[in-house]
Amino acid sequence: LWFCVKLPISVRVEINLLLMAVTGLALVTRLYGIHFPRAVVFDEVYYGQFLSLYMKQVFFIDESGPPFGHMVLALGAYLGGFDGNFVWNRIGAEYTSNVPVWSLRVIPAFAGSFCIPLAYLLVVELGYSHFSALGACMLLLMENSLIVQSRFMLLESVLIFFLLLAVLSYLHFHKARNSSFRWFWLMICGVSCACGIGVKYMGMFTYFLLLGLTAVHTWQLIGDRTLSHVKLWVQHYDFVLVRFLALVVLPVIMYIGFFYVHLTLLYRSGPHDQMMSSAFQASLEGGLARITQGQPLDVALGSQVTLRTVSSKPVPCWLHSHKVNYPIRYENGRGSSHQQQVTCYPFKDVNNWWIIKDPGRHTLVVSSPPRPVRHGDIIQLLHGMTSRYLNTHDVAAPMSPHSQEVSGYIDFNVSMPAQNLWRVDIVNRESDREIWKTILSEVRLVHVNTSAVLKLSGASLPEWGFKQLEVVGDKIYKGYQQSGMWNVEEHRYGRSQEQKERELELKSPTHSDIKRNLTFMAKFLELQWKMLTVKNEESEHKYSSSPLEWITMDTNIAYWLHPSSNAQIQLIGNIVNWTIANLALVVYCLMFLTYLLRRRRKVEDIPQDSWEQLVLAGVICVGGWAVNYLPFFLMEKTLFLYHYLPALTFKILQIPIVVEHLYIHVLKSPAQRKAFGVVILAVLCSVYVSYHNLSPLTYGQPALSSDELAALRWRESWDILLRKR
Repeated sequence: LWFCVKLPISVRVEINLLLMAVTGLALVTRLYGIHFPRAVVFDEVYYGQFLSLYMKQVFFIDESGPPFGHMVLALGAYLGGFDGNFVWNRIGAEYTSNVPVWSLRVIPAFAGSFCIPLAYLLVVELGYSHFSALGACMLLLMENSLIVQSRFMLLESVLIFFLLLAVLSYLHFHKARNSSFRWFWLMICGVSCACGIGVKYMGMFTYFLLLGLTAVHTWQLIGDRTLSHVKLWVQHYDFVLVRFLALVVLPVIMYIGFFYVHLTLLYRSGPHDQMMSSAFQASLEGGLARITQGQPLDVALGSQVTLRTVSSKPVPCWLHSHKVNYPIRYENGRGSSHQQQVTCYPFKDVNNWWIIKDPGRHTLVVSSPPRPVRHGDIIQLLHGMTSRYLNTHDVAAPMSPHSQEVSGYIDFNVSMPAQNLWRVDIVNRESDREIWKTILSEVRLVHVNTSAVLKLSGASLPEWGFKQLEVVGDKIYKGYQQSGMWNVEEHRYGRSQEQKERELELKSPTHSDIKRNLTFMAKFLELQWKMLTVKNEESEHKYSSSPLEWITMDTNIAYWLHPSSNAQIQLIGNIVNWTIANLALVVYCLMFLTYLLRRRRKVEDIPQDSWEQLVLAGVICVGGWAVNYLPFFLMEKTLFLYHYLPALTFKILQIPIVVEHLYIHVLKSPAQRKAFGVVILAVLCSVYVSYHNLSPLTYGQPALSSDELAALRWRESWDILLRKR
């Protein structure tokens, strides 16, 4: 077939030297001296902890976002040979020799650098000139806040990179109607959206913006009467199914894939295990798995068990009792039964063991063969160390008077008979006679006499209850509530009838001969649920701020301070950039409203193509700013200035778009355009001067004197650190 090939074979390569130049400048500004300081900088103390756990393959949960961002940072650590051995306990701690500082910071630095050429291409793709694209690059190049956030082991630069790539690839797809690479760009858009969300949930804001834009374009496609129904849905380039697969199905698959890699890598037990269910913990190597692996699967009459609440609020805990009674009277004057306290204890303890007893027999050991406990069976629960039966009755609970007190029954020879029968209700059963399974079964214990459900109230007992958590009998329990669900975590078949022998047995480790594993989807769904529902207590931070303060940069963050000099790194933006970005946003909104109203009156000041170009630029830039900024007003979490950086990036991209539109469509005379050009040049010079003056706070060097630092405090609200000698 060689004679069918046309000779000669040639390849044309076009190199945009301007694009190469701005990329080179971006690499210089972001990569220069990233090994300095060789100390922990602000949130590196937070991400570094997870990095060490990745290197040691120890499971963790970070409720602030998905795992892909951590995996990106871990890749740099892996390539640098980091072994995970460093104590991330304070900002400013000096890195030891085993920490490859350059490798830890280089991926965010590269991501921040490549945001610059992406911005160039995005402006050109929106239909604006290469001069405007160059202007956007110069503004982003000299934006101090973006430089700072790119130079350390932080995730905002990685997030912004994927957001810009997603927007750019979608615009490529939308405009390249006859290109063979069209669907390639759509796939890149879907991949970038998944990666952006995988880095931080903030990525969903831009993703929803692109989905909305896609929906509008698809709706316009459906309205194209030149296409037949068959061509529209099956054969034509623009059929809807492929858009759905690329922008919805693909990101979902990738998102789940991030968790698959995360859970595959982190297979060892770690400090966050306790937040997860017993079944999840048992699937990890070490920790609970070492204790529970191979325990008897079926709970039987005579089994010795620990009962863990399914709920993690306020903390995971185990049904517990001890040789202390409820006070005869509480502080508010209400009386109690004065019987033995039953609580929920958030630590493993020998007093967490209970024995499943047959109410019709006195034996406390498992028969041969074992008699399994099934859904609907009536049982008694005997506390292993004190031999008191789990009991509830019509006495108000100490902290929740609307619920019943739960106690270890003591016969005081008064008119208070034992009420210690409980019905086993297996909530996640597959049949009505299902056997109670260790770890796997979620069980509701229903009191036979009063129909109250054994439940964790969430309240803490006073000093007389050792600050342990209150357990109650809830008579108005309805629906599925995790606080009323229990599962058997540790389990052995009891063999000792006598109390002394039983106490020794309870203190000995459990035996193992059966192994159980959760499926990946079960682990993924549980981990995702915990990330969305379990939140750390939010507290005020010295450098936390509100979204209103971000617009005018009334706040800053001190990232690092040299231990002996005034050298420091501050998250402070280029104040000229922020000011003209605000101005450009106002000008765009005024222009858009003016054009919209005049077009309603059939007055077209600009051609239709220019109007559509302006609208699309507004959707991308103004819309990108709005969706990445406004949602923070609804968030109940501690916020920092760096949360504004994705919105700021889109806002800066709006500046050259407004400038070019004013220059071409608003300013008519050559004199006006010449004067406007002088103003633009003066503004760019001001941007450079601001960047240069703030660069010692951006790069941390050289160290400035106290007077020089005081001169840089251009706003009274800025907290620039001055060391007193």
